Amino acid sequence: MNFRLSSFVLALCLIGSSHVNAATTRFEPTRVFDGVDLHSDWVVIVKDQQILFAGESSKAPEIETDRVITLEGQTLLPGLIEGHSHILLHPYNETLWNDQVLKESEAERVARAVNHAWASLMAGVTTMRDLGSEGAGYADVGVRDSITKGIMHGPRLIVSGKAIVATGSYGPKGFHEGVQVPLGAETADGYDDLVRVVRSQIGRNIDFVKVYADYRWGPDGTAAPTFTEAELKTIVEVARSSNRYVAAHASTEEAIRRAVMAGVETIEHGDGATPEVLSLMKDKGVALCPTLAAGDAITQYGGWNKGVDPEPERIVQKRQSFKDALESGVTLCFGGDVGVYSHGDNVRELEMMVEYGMNTPDALRAATSTNAKIFHLENQLGRLQAGLLADIISVQGNPMEQISDLRKITLVMKNGDLYLEPDH
Repeated sequence: MNFRLSSFVLALCLIGSSHVNAATTRFEPTRVFDGVDLHSDWVVIVKDQQILFAGESSKAPEIETDRVITLEGQTLLPGLIEGHSHILLHPYNETLWNDQVLKESEAERVARAVNHAWASLMAGVTTMRDLGSEGAGYADVGVRDSITKGIMHGPRLIVSGKAIVATGSYGPKGFHEGVQVPLGAETADGYDDLVRVVRSQIGRNIDFVKVYADYRWGPDGTAAPTFTEAELKTIVEVARSSNRYVAAHASTEEAIRRAVMAGVETIEHGDGATPEVLSLMKDKGVALCPTLAAGDAITQYGGWNKGVDPEPERIVQKRQSFKDALESGVTLCFGGDVGVYSHGDNVRELEMMVEYGMNTPDALRAATSTNAKIFHLENQLGRLQAGLLADIISVQGNPMEQISDLRKITLVMKNGDLYLEPDH
C-alpha cells in the first residue's frame, strides 16, 4: 500500500487504517545513520514494535521476514525528535497569536492539531515535545492520548499542558482593567500557590512542567525575569517529586541563571545567553533549545525580506548567541518552536543550526540520540539499535553531507507501523 498522498483530506479518510504493520521487516538501504554514526552495508530488521537487529549485513540473523524494503540511494535513520513545538498553534502570519487565543474555539484548535500532527509525522518527526497549549487548557494532553490510542495519527507527544507564568506577565494584554480575557498560560505566585498549581498540573497527567522564567514585561516591553530563584526552585522541587522535570522559557542572562541554579533541565530560546551563563549551563548539565527558526519567521512576518535586506539586529544577535553556545560546549537541543511557522517544516530549524555554524553530524545527532537523552528517552528512542522502538525514517540522499536531504522523506515508521513507504 502506498501512502504518498497529494491531499490531506484523503489522508484523513484513511485514519484508523492507513498504517501497515508487518510483523518482521528487513530494511536494506544504501547507508544507515544510527543516531551517532553513518554506516554502509548495514541492514535493519524490525519485529513488531522493536528493532531486532541493526548492523552489518553479514552479521544479520537468518530469520524469516514478512517483507524486505530495498532503499537504493537512501539513508535510513531514527525518527526525528522535535524538541520545541506547539501543536495547537499555527503561523502568526495566518492568524495573530492574540486572535488564536481569544477567537479560535478549543474545538477548532484541536481540529487544526490533527492536521499539524499528521504534517509533522509525514516530515519524519516521530516524537515531539510540546511546550504549552497557549490558552487551550489541557487540549495537548487530549491530543497526546488520542494519538496513543490510535484515534488520530501523529508523533508521540511529550506535553506540558498549561505553561506557568507570573501574574501580570503574560498575554493577551492591552485590555481595560474591567475586562477579563483568557490567558495563554496559568498564573501562579509564591510558595503555596506554585505548589498548588504544579500539583494540579501533575494531576492532569502532563509529562513535564513549562515555566516562563522571564517575559516581555519590563519597561517598554523589554524582557525581564518573572520568578525569583526561590520560586523556580519550588516548581522544580514539586515537579521532581513526581519524577517530572522543568523546562524554562528564558531569554535574559539573569533569568537563565536563576532557572539553571533552580534545577531546570532545558532552557528554551536563550537569546541573551552570555558565555558566563552558558558555562554555568554546561557545568549543571542543562541543555539549550535555541529555536532559531522562530525568530527568523517572526522577523520575516514583521517585514524583513530575508536574503535581500540586511539582517536585523535580532538576527545578528541570535547568530552570535548561537555561536557562543557552540563554543561553550553546552548540549544543544533540536526544536524550532514549530507552530510559530508551519507544522511539517520542522527541518527548517536543523537547516538554520547548520547555517549558523553547527556541523551537520552534530545537528543530526541533536535531532535523534541527543534529544532522546535530554528527554530521558534514550532507552527507547533516538538510535537504530536492537531493543529500541522501531521509529525509523528514510530519505533520498545523504543528510550527513546535506542536511536539507531530510526534506526528501520516502519512509516513515513509528512503533513498527509504516505510515509512508517508497514508491516502487
